[in-house]
Amino acid sequence: MHEIRTEVVIDAPPETVWHTVHEDLKNAPRWTLHLKRAELVDGRRPGPDSVIRYHLDLGGWKGALEVEHQVWEPPKKCEGIFTDGPIKGSWAYHYRPVKAGTKLVYEMEYDLGGVLRFLGGMLRGQYEQGILDTMGRLKEYVETGKVPR
Repeated sequence: MHEIRTEVVIDAPPETVWHTVHEDLKNAPRWTLHLKRAELVDGRRPGPDSVIRYHLDLGGWKGALEVEHQVWEPPKKCEGIFTDGPIKGSWAYHYRPVKAGTKLVYEMEYDLGGVLRFLGGMLRGQYEQGILDTMGRLKEYVETGKVPR
């Protein structure tokens, strides 16, 4: 099992960061590297027990993965598991208000499966670096003040 942990401080309230990350799926490709689109699988709103499908283009691999929200406590924490696709494991976002805005911590434990397992460490490294870069892009996107509500 591989682990990723990253954190960023974003100059915005936790409610704004939460909305951007978990509810505004239409605009997620604006700040998420390698994401072509995100959609609700069950047609409901994002929330507890909802499943979201992410369509990715990692260069060496194009496909989709699905995540299920198992913990939904706005704007404090959102946690879940990968339910379909080449990644198996769990993920978590934790939000904490700080003087400068919001401290966001992202953690993930995962294994690559399917075709990604055969592509090996190169793709794993690209995926992990993409997550780190995405947190920086999220910070820039939210701090522009142009986040739709």
